Amino acid sequence: MCDTLCSIQPGRTLFAKNSDRPVREVQLIEAHRRRDRGGELRTQYLSLADEGAAALIGARPDWLWGFEHGVNEHGVAIGNEKVWTVDDPNAAPPALIGMDLVRLGLERARSADHALDLMTALLERHGQGGIADAIDDEAYFSSFLIADPRSGWVLETSGRRWAARPVAAGSGAAISNRIGIRDDWTRASVDLRPGDDWDRFRDPQAWTGLADVRLATTRPVVDAAGPAPSPLDLRRVLRDHGQAARAIPATATRGLPDPAIEADGTGITVCMHVRGYQCTTSSMIAELRANGGDEPSVRAWVAMGSPCVSVYLPVFVEQGAAPLAPRALGEVATYGRFATLRERVELDPWDRDGSDEALASIREVLDPLEDELWEEAEQVAADPARRASFVEQSWARVDRALARLGV
Repeated sequence: MCDTLCSIQPGRTLFAKNSDRPVREVQLIEAHRRRDRGGELRTQYLSLADEGAAALIGARPDWLWGFEHGVNEHGVAIGNEKVWTVDDPNAAPPALIGMDLVRLGLERARSADHALDLMTALLERHGQGGIADAIDDEAYFSSFLIADPRSGWVLETSGRRWAARPVAAGSGAAISNRIGIRDDWTRASVDLRPGDDWDRFRDPQAWTGLADVRLATTRPVVDAAGPAPSPLDLRRVLRDHGQAARAIPATATRGLPDPAIEADGTGITVCMHVRGYQCTTSSMIAELRANGGDEPSVRAWVAMGSPCVSVYLPVFVEQGAAPLAPRALGEVATYGRFATLRERVELDPWDRDGSDEALASIREVLDPLEDELWEEAEQVAADPARRASFVEQSWARVDRALARLGV
């Protein structure tokens, strides 16, 4: 389960995603330099010709080659979602999985349109198949949100079939774990004719409540009829435990959702805490800028583990330069520290009034530090000479804060 959203604004696009995965799975955040083309590239289950790669920052479960989400030096951001369709993913032979397509799109694409072309061509040629959740031994198909500084696409798939709906300038989109395209697609595989309703590929037995309750939180944030969101607004909604459907209060991280999962979606929130089964394991916010200048065309903030017990660390991706992210975020031990904090708050007795002493004590340490890092990142963004040292020093400060919290 995941949530991805974007807002296409004058001069920039904001993109954000929470990646929800099994609680025992580790997810790493990595910076990768450009790679020259040539030779063979091994995805999770297939070997492909290596077309080279753009510089990028991406998040991946430690056993997978592909990414849950990421952003590249050309200002392309992509995230995927598990969807249930009438086609059986378990019947498909090992091929490409959703995370492969995210990474291949990021490695090769220079725009959202380019990414859509690449990803759908790969999908049609190689198909989808193979275990994508090793802990639960599950295969599944994916939907995707693709964005660049000026445009975006919602792409939904079922096996080799696909349909895509554009996200126009001045608007936004939010996707979750359900088919959402109807007859509003503008590009599709040959299986569809103009006017066809893509919803016919949605599994009618699939429970959509788990997605609908979260879409009721994320969609209003990027609705073109409302005020354009800021990165801070996206930070708050990615931490939501059920409050942001009404507003996006500064206290959105206070109190975990109800541990009981109900048919109406109670207990399912954007910052995921389905105890013992699934949780948010990585999160990203990206600002994709249409204009150059002294600052990099991409600004991003990444959080390891569950957003409510983590810090969104500023990172930088600039065309022609090495991407900058703390090396510690690529280490299993670092993920374990944030997982320990999540377990601490989930073990705290749940209080219906929304109070949560364990979570409040963690945010008392992490909130001031996060705000300081965001403010300082604004100052160093236009100074390439300072960015690398700032990124590593920012992790050193988070490391000390985690030590204060006993992890």
